[in-house]
Amino acid sequence: MVVVEVVIVTEELKDNYDVVVIGGGAAGLNGALMLARSRRSVLVVDAGHPRNAPAAAVHGLMARDGTPPAELLEQGRAEVRLYGGQVVRGEVVAASGEDAGFRIVLADGRTVQARRLLVAAGAVDELPEIPGLRDRWGRDVVHCPYCHGWEVRDQAIGVVASGPMAVHQALLFRQLSDDVTVFTHTSEPLGEEDVDQLAARGVALVHGEVAAVEVADDRIVGVRLTDGRRVPRNVLAVQSRMEVRAGFLDGLGLHPAEHPAGIGRHLPADAAGRTDIPGVWVAGNVTEPMAQVGGAAAAGANAGAQINADLVAEEARQAVAAYRDPLSAAAEARVSKRLAGSQQHGL
Repeated sequence: MVVVEVVIVTEELKDNYDVVVIGGGAAGLNGALMLARSRRSVLVVDAGHPRNAPAAAVHGLMARDGTPPAELLEQGRAEVRLYGGQVVRGEVVAASGEDAGFRIVLADGRTVQARRLLVAAGAVDELPEIPGLRDRWGRDVVHCPYCHGWEVRDQAIGVVASGPMAVHQALLFRQLSDDVTVFTHTSEPLGEEDVDQLAARGVALVHGEVAAVEVADDRIVGVRLTDGRRVPRNVLAVQSRMEVRAGFLDGLGLHPAEHPAGIGRHLPADAAGRTDIPGVWVAGNVTEPMAQVGGAAAAGANAGAQINADLVAEEARQAVAAYRDPLSAAAEARVSKRLAGSQQHGL
């Protein structure tokens, strides 16, 4: 009998980082990349639950269109590490303020300190409660015409209305197929303008609640309504309600708010990703639920640059204070840091 011992290696963390990035998707990794290239000490904590995991490929991203999501993220992690950033698998369960920044607690009990936080933990799609729908998510149940529209072009598309964006979504998919049907499902009654737009564009309108998705040979073949009617369809488009992953921020007093578009909740921030909590930035779906991969990555890069600039300004203020008063605590701290760096490099 051969006994095999399985050893789980936990990557060692430093005590302090300039920035901890919570979330290892496109926004978090691109933010970390910008910071690492600016020679900041960066830790990315990745829970490993990307929103686009069910999708076969990323679309609408220049030069990487058609790339599997897992492949894109793996390359992103490698690039962050190339510049000295650290990426670890884990889940942040709590964050609190400290005198010099923030204290981050991971699910396995490890803690780290950070001067700044970039929250890019993403969002979760809450789908309509229709039997069979979740199983097809990311395949022939879709939500975004820019992410999946080309792949379902010219097919019989059904739009299940369950939110305020249903008519807009139907008109977008009408650009991709001549055969689009809107099922009113649980939505509020449509106004005259909406009904006329659908009719003018040749979009059929079916009143009634969808009871189930019908599947044959591993593909959608239609929907069944609560009154027993069956309507053939090959693809279903839904409006998911998006819920951000942000419970770990309660200790900082940062809480989600309803998105202005009525599509779920998000963490409000300014155009640079800065929240109302000093030192905390957000990027990606956690603040803009409708952002695609390219938009999320761009927001992460912008937030990373803003965080670096904020740290540069802080360090400049400290340097000026030490320059003007060589005997100050700030000056002593700078000398201690310089000596520690010399010893670390054997100088």
